[in-house]
Order: sequence, then C-alpha cells, then structure tokens
Amino acid sequence: DRVIVALSLLLHLHRLGSYHFAIMVQRITYRRQNTFTTTSNKYQKVKTPGGRLSMQYSTKKVSVPKCGDCGRRLHGLPAIAAFKYSQLRKADRTVKRAYGGSRCHRCVRERIVRAFLIEEHKIVKRVSKAHAKSAKKAAAK
Repeated sequence: DRVIVALSLLLHLHRLGSYHFAIMVQRITYRRQNTFTTTSNKYQKVKTPGGRLSMQYSTKKVSVPKCGDCGRRLHGLPAIAAFKYSQLRKADRTVKRAYGGSRCHRCVRERIVRAFLIEEHKIVKRVSKAHAKSAKKAAAK
C-alpha cells in the first residue's frame, strides 16, 4: 500500500517537474602523493573505455626558446621543458651556425657586421696616423 502511495507521489511530482533524484557521483583520487592544488599538480578527469573515471595529470605550459639579445623566438628548436633538453641529442638542441640556439640570425648578422666595422675602423685609424706622421716628416724637411 505504501509503495503505491510513493509511486503516485513520484508520478505527481514528475508531472509538476519539481523532482530531483540523488545520483551518486563517482569519486577519483590522486595518483601521486601531492594532494594540494599547485601548478605542478593539475589534472583532467577522463572516462576510460571501461566506463570508470580516472585522473590524467597535465604538464605545465613551456615557453619557447628566445634570443638572448632581442627576445625573438628561436626557430628550429623545440619548445620543451629545460630538463628534457638534456635528453635530446645535440643536433636537436642547437642550430648549426655561430651562436646557434642562443641568438637569432639577425643578431648574429649584426654582431658580425659590427665586428667587421670595428676592425675596419682600427685599420683606418692606423693608416691615417701613419699618413699624418709621413706628412709631418715631409713638412720638417
């Protein structure tokens, strides 16, 4: 008799649209020891093919390698965490060029041109000094 009353009450509530059933939520636990919500302890809830909820840890976002002079992105280098660079072979860590993997091609070009112009300036100074000395000798005679 009570079952019929309960069912009729549920049917009445269903018609009104004001009923809520308590659904048990499946709980998941951390897979590592750290239980604090830190930047290194972020995760996503993933439903496995077996139908149960599981926790999948996500890695931090990594910044791309940048030029030491101008701060532009260095091309040809992977954007991976610093500790993973040690596991890469040297060909993947650098670019085959002077200052490869440290400075961008524009800054390397600038450095080469600057060094060349400084050397040219030194030569010009030396020549002009020698020319002034020879002119001074000629004037003394």
